[in-house]
Amino acid sequence: MKINPDDPRLTAYALDEMDSNECRQFEQEIANDPETQQSIHEIRELAGVLAAELKKEPVPALTKEQKRHIHGSAGQATVEKRSGWWGGAFLFPRLAWGMCALLFCAGILMLAQPNYLKVRSRPNLAESVQPKGSVSGISSTNQPLNETKPTESIQVAKAVELPASSPIMPEPLAVVPPAAPPSLQKMFSRAGSLNRKMPEIGLALNEHSHSERTGKDFYYAVSPDSSLVEVSPVRWESKGEGEARFERPEEVQQPEGQEVYAGIIDNPFRRPQDEPLSTFSIDVDTASYSNVRRFLDQGDLPPGDAVRIEELLNYFPYDYTPPAGDEPFAVHIEWADCPWASGHRLARIALKGREIPETQRPAANLVFLIDVSGSMEPENKLPLVKSGLQLLLGQLKETDRVAIVTYAGNSGLALPSTACSDKATIRAAIEKLEAGGSTHGAAGIQLAYKTALDNFIKEGINRVILATDGDFNVGVTSSEELESLITEKAKSGVFLSVLGFGMGNYKDATLETLADKGNGNYAYIDNLREARKVLVEQIAGTLITIAKDVKIQVEFNPGVVGAYRLIGYENRIMAAQDFNDDRKDAGEIGAGHTLTALYEVVPVGVAVNVAGVDPLKYQANPTPRPLETVQSRESFNLKLRYKLPAEDNSHLLEIPAIDSNGGWESTSVDFRFAASVAAFGMVLRNSPFRGGATFDMALNLAQQGKGQDKEGYRSEFIQLIGLAKDLKSN
Repeated sequence: MKINPDDPRLTAYALDEMDSNECRQFEQEIANDPETQQSIHEIRELAGVLAAELKKEPVPALTKEQKRHIHGSAGQATVEKRSGWWGGAFLFPRLAWGMCALLFCAGILMLAQPNYLKVRSRPNLAESVQPKGSVSGISSTNQPLNETKPTESIQVAKAVELPASSPIMPEPLAVVPPAAPPSLQKMFSRAGSLNRKMPEIGLALNEHSHSERTGKDFYYAVSPDSSLVEVSPVRWESKGEGEARFERPEEVQQPEGQEVYAGIIDNPFRRPQDEPLSTFSIDVDTASYSNVRRFLDQGDLPPGDAVRIEELLNYFPYDYTPPAGDEPFAVHIEWADCPWASGHRLARIALKGREIPETQRPAANLVFLIDVSGSMEPENKLPLVKSGLQLLLGQLKETDRVAIVTYAGNSGLALPSTACSDKATIRAAIEKLEAGGSTHGAAGIQLAYKTALDNFIKEGINRVILATDGDFNVGVTSSEELESLITEKAKSGVFLSVLGFGMGNYKDATLETLADKGNGNYAYIDNLREARKVLVEQIAGTLITIAKDVKIQVEFNPGVVGAYRLIGYENRIMAAQDFNDDRKDAGEIGAGHTLTALYEVVPVGVAVNVAGVDPLKYQANPTPRPLETVQSRESFNLKLRYKLPAEDNSHLLEIPAIDSNGGWESTSVDFRFAASVAAFGMVLRNSPFRGGATFDMALNLAQQGKGQDKEGYRSEFIQLIGLAKDLKSN
């Protein structure tokens, strides 16, 4: 059956607005209709061009008078409902619905620009403005009536109250930005679609903009406390006259231009009597350190959740002794006094991966999965990606193979798998990459893994290298869906490296999830020097996995240890029973990688504040009784489980640890530097367990632990401590 060129489903399909059932049905209808497929392709291409043009258009700032007018009108604010304006004739009827799609994209992009939003007033909708975070007269299902609930990521300074007796927005709303910028008018004139001045664009928003229709409408709160007028969806439900309530949505959509980090709660002190086992997955990711460096270099303190202490520790190479035999890694334990807590001890657990000379590296089958969406256009994104890939290409041998998969509004194979004996072709394909369009990450992931499997090298390196800012906004975008997708792909035997780029809309939480579930590693690249570190100096660790699903379990001796705390690794904690469960995923370690974990240990007899619980109400409270412990000088027993890359059954290592009670003067240079990094991280993220740690302490320890510093990384860290101290004091 031939599809009508004015069928609205063309636009819906091109912009991925159909649900999965509609999409499958429509794909069947157009399977043998190349003309319709071409129309869809035209819509997607023009949408990408439009997005790129809009990014170039300067955004006029609001005057002080305009800002005062908006602030003064907030109590009566509403967004005006617009009727259709499609009276003008299109010279190309086949692209009519394509124009709908483009104008829809234009409205969204303008909405994302802080000063493009214009709010119209209508006196009968809103009656009063309440203090930040509250709504008068509305009973909340999530908080008491008189409690102000802080927003986590989106600041909603003032909320407009709706009369409970009135209908709650039964019609879709329209956000009305100003007339389209000149570049848009020129573009449409070039396309022959509009030969007159562009009218104001009305962007219809309803619950479909955020979720499936549930019968619940959305209420939009306006924040006049800054030049940014933010729109935050709050779900409302009316139960009839005189009663209404609101619910916070399960997942508040982050506004464009906001960086996203997974929340971190510092590990507390625990008593071995109550919790003798500490279990966690290893993590050799380094993204947090270079991301923190980027914040400090640009004169900003990083968000606390961006500071993952284990990634700061593991950014630096340490002079740990490698394994002597065929074991994948060696284990080292060192003790000293804790510099920020008198009477406490600091235990360092260190792993050193087996080093593999470049001459012994197996052949590699690499697929570069490159985000070429519009958000990747800035110099610190796609241009830096291209420079980094050129550096990596210089390290590859003629027996290696490279393919390039790109994704934006749709995905494509920019370069079929090509032998590195033809590096000129690969370099040319890299240089041709250009940014534009939305971000359909899931489609790219599917194609990249398919390409890797089609060219799979048995007993070789098979890896997808993803380069993106993580801002997936089309297709599979929820963390749960992405996690499920990448977990399934990881079973194929293809490993994953995630390289994060850029700032402003950087989605760290998404990229960390992808690396964790994809048997991979995660680095953030903020400059060409970092690209050289990850893709040249540490190429073996980036490409070659020597052990996977590596877990650590420490059993503390209550006869020696009164309390303990793992520093960092908060999002790597595992249940004790998962240690012996080979089905549970854990981290990977690459060739030559070093891993450092620190425990702050409180000896028996030293006072420590460990959080307790209230007395029980419905049963007798347990009576403390002396523990029957085995007499031992050991402070803890360290166990490690790991799998070799091609195996599914784990191996076990077990190492007892005795505190030698040595002082600080006997510690190694690497120990002192690791203590400095931990102190710096705790102060930077305002950890409640930082004790007496300060930036000055971190600086002193770093200078003691600088060592030879051949690469200059520790010298750079010392400079960052100074930057952070200055920013904290201002």
